[in-house]
Amino acid sequence: MNKLVLASGNAGKLREFGQLLAAFDFEVLPQSAFNVPEAEEPHVTFVENALAKARHASRLTGLPALADDSGLCVSALGGAPGVLSARYAGEPKSDAGNNAKLLTDLANAADRRAHFTCVLVLVRHADDPQPLIAEGEWHGEIIAAPRGADGFGYDPLFLDPASGKTAAELSHDEKNARSHRGQAMAQLANKLAARR
Repeated sequence: MNKLVLASGNAGKLREFGQLLAAFDFEVLPQSAFNVPEAEEPHVTFVENALAKARHASRLTGLPALADDSGLCVSALGGAPGVLSARYAGEPKSDAGNNAKLLTDLANAADRRAHFTCVLVLVRHADDPQPLIAEGEWHGEIIAAPRGADGFGYDPLFLDPASGKTAAELSHDEKNARSHRGQAMAQLANKLAARR
């Protein structure tokens, strides 16, 4: 495997995954470079959606593909918004709308525990019977008002208990060291090294 398609058009993810996979001599390319449209994400679990996205990108490009599916799971909401995190407040997607809905839904909740989940799936080809699957979780709680100017999504509301800061107040390096995506990427790197 020399080229790897990232089943995303997100520039930040492309940069992060490119750094992670540099040691494995992959050239990481966004699926947009091949005019691959976004895959459907009809499933109720992160792993099924990530697998669907990876297989979709691999099928349309003929190359190995890496996909992730991530979201916020809130205890008091039975795991919601979960796989619907990006569209929690409906269409069009809006971080501000999602954050406002989350705060409204938690207005009377005493339990503010939450965690971010990231599932990564790498397939060697579209019908790979043994995809590499890695997962990370970042546990914290939802605060009552946003704090911090960095990050995206629910970061301004997600308090990291170890630092006492929200995800939007952490530096890029601090966030990567703690985050669900950072954990999943480290696990994926270990699995790739073991498969060499």
